[in-house]
Amino acid sequence: MVAWRAPPLLRRFFCCAAKSASAGGNTKKKNIVFLGSPQVAASVLDTLLVASGSPESAFHVAAIVTRSPTAKNGGRKLMPSAIVQLALDRGFPEELIFTPERAGEEAFLSDLKEVKPELCITAAYGNILPQRFLDIPPYGTVNIHPSLLPLYRGAAPVQRALQDGVAETGVSLAYTVRALDAGPVIACERFAVDEYIKAPELRAILFNIGSKLLLHELSSILDGSAKEKAHPQDDSKATHAPKLNSDESWLSFDQEAKVLHNKAGQELVQNCSS
Repeated sequence: MVAWRAPPLLRRFFCCAAKSASAGGNTKKKNIVFLGSPQVAASVLDTLLVASGSPESAFHVAAIVTRSPTAKNGGRKLMPSAIVQLALDRGFPEELIFTPERAGEEAFLSDLKEVKPELCITAAYGNILPQRFLDIPPYGTVNIHPSLLPLYRGAAPVQRALQDGVAETGVSLAYTVRALDAGPVIACERFAVDEYIKAPELRAILFNIGSKLLLHELSSILDGSAKEKAHPQDDSKATHAPKLNSDESWLSFDQEAKVLHNKAGQELVQNCSS
């Protein structure tokens, strides 16, 4: 099981940071901390790791935060998140992969401060970030959210968009604030939805688009100009996308065909009832 470690083990971080700075000449790369958990988030992390390896890159990934291992096979085996597996496969230092139960834990926040993140990036992290966390990185925390905010704020934006039968959705880069998915939007990109696409495929596409959008905007985020151009969301136009529950996985054939079709686009649909 990979877990966050005691502060002394973070000494390796400072060694890595020094090497990174010297490799880039006189320009010190800015420290970014990435937070995410599922496979779609792993694709974003991979994009960042590849980009940070360039000599011209203005940043490097200083630490990774992901959910704690989940129990499988009746609790007999703990499975790390997809983020952990990718990071280890890429040779990322294990002691710089943090897996706190909650992002507000004092020990975790203390270790995070030791890393000195200048920016945090989240992608489907799945853990509430307290204000004490948000106060740490001077350039803020930026989230990749798979909807056109303020539409579909919440845990299941892709599934709810398909449930509503939308013809278009997209992905947004937004600053994280204490209110759910309500921070100023830095940039967004639209994506046309066809009638055959399913939630897992659409979610993967949107996070892939989001990772490219993030790289395009990173220079403005890291020089602070993104905060000036980011536009506040219109809360009056906000819609919400709560997590799907198991009762919603059933199809009832007394519903209209379009409703059944849209519901089938959600990955939770398993059985049919009449």
